[in-house]
Amino acid sequence: MEFISPVYHILSVPIEKIKPNTYNPNAVAPPEMKLLYDSIKADGYTMPIVCYYEKETDSYIIVDGFHRYRVMLEYPDIYEREQGKLPVSVIDKPLDQRMASTIRHNRARGSHNVDLMSNIVKELHELGRSDAWISKHLGMDRDEILRLKQITGLAALFKDVKFGKAWRPTEDYEEPESSPLTDEAIHEAAVTSEK
Repeated sequence: MEFISPVYHILSVPIEKIKPNTYNPNAVAPPEMKLLYDSIKADGYTMPIVCYYEKETDSYIIVDGFHRYRVMLEYPDIYEREQGKLPVSVIDKPLDQRMASTIRHNRARGSHNVDLMSNIVKELHELGRSDAWISKHLGMDRDEILRLKQITGLAALFKDVKFGKAWRPTEDYEEPESSPLTDEAIHEAAVTSEK
């Protein structure tokens, strides 16, 4: 079967049927949001919103394009001009693949929120995805994955991590007895160090 990219099947979807996902770690500062608005006002929507269609709720869950979606929600002039509809391309993938897709889109464009990113690593781990899978699908090296796991502070995230044996606790360790220094011993030590 020949693969056809979703961009060749764009749908015009009422914004009321589009819902944000719960895991997007991308954040856009107010100046960039204003720039995005200016761009959409001047050029229109030049890129579709990428969504997953959820049959149970008859809604489209955003995989990529949350901020383009926000522009329509926050700017009545854009909503009116576009008649309340957004261009949508649909991907049909399970949740872990959609999360990976969101991250790939974000990382290809710019920065994202570290706390939210660490939560994604946690969620993928809870879905049974290994560090190798996360590394491959999210474009992260193992050190970055480890740092994001450390942010969440959950021991369960480290159950498969091999740790070195830098030290080993000794059982029944007893502190050596120290003898109190007498005035005489202190004086002798001082005289010896002066020689």
